[in-house]
Amino acid sequence: MTTDRTITLFHSPQCRSVSALTLLEELGAPYQLKVLNMKAGEHRKAPYLAINPLGKVPAILHGDALVTEQVAIFIYLADLFPEAALAPKLDDPRRGPYLRWLVYYAACYEPALVDKAMKREPAPLATSPYGDFDSMIGTLAEQLQASPYLLGATLSAADILWGIALHWGMMFKLVPETPVLLDYVGRICSRPSFVGVNERDIALAADHAAAVSGG
Repeated sequence: MTTDRTITLFHSPQCRSVSALTLLEELGAPYQLKVLNMKAGEHRKAPYLAINPLGKVPAILHGDALVTEQVAIFIYLADLFPEAALAPKLDDPRRGPYLRWLVYYAACYEPALVDKAMKREPAPLATSPYGDFDSMIGTLAEQLQASPYLLGATLSAADILWGIALHWGMMFKLVPETPVLLDYVGRICSRPSFVGVNERDIALAADHAAAVSGG
């Protein structure tokens, strides 16, 4: 692995890559942005498809290492910057729960949210990756009822991922605005890292819209 820890993040405003950018800010990581105008379809053109054939952001480059998929990016970055203490070490008993909640996001929350947004019935319980939406979100809420963060009293990278995801889910009226979930989202989205990224993204999104409209 290269000793240079500078990260290149392929980013587009107001989408899933917001979480990765917020994590970079939380980690205090050196990074550069490669911004894609998704309104202009730049994520579907050959230069970016060579990075991610699915045309999705985020993706990161670290030296010769290319990492796609949100959860893989979170695991990679939080481990790369251990001084930020956002990922339990391998011998920490919290490492298992930490990985559980990261993978739970991708394996359960994302498919459940898409099914709900599309008004699709979930697969039968025996084959559904998440069971049913209420049980899936209830499992998360139960954990947050017991502690302010997923691993207890201490913030981890998993909280950055989940807090921002739930924020977007609530904006689209897909995630219930229960007191425990609202409090959790508030804790994460009031952090300077997210506030700063969100402000920059609003300006970027406006620039992208103007470029497409010719304004």
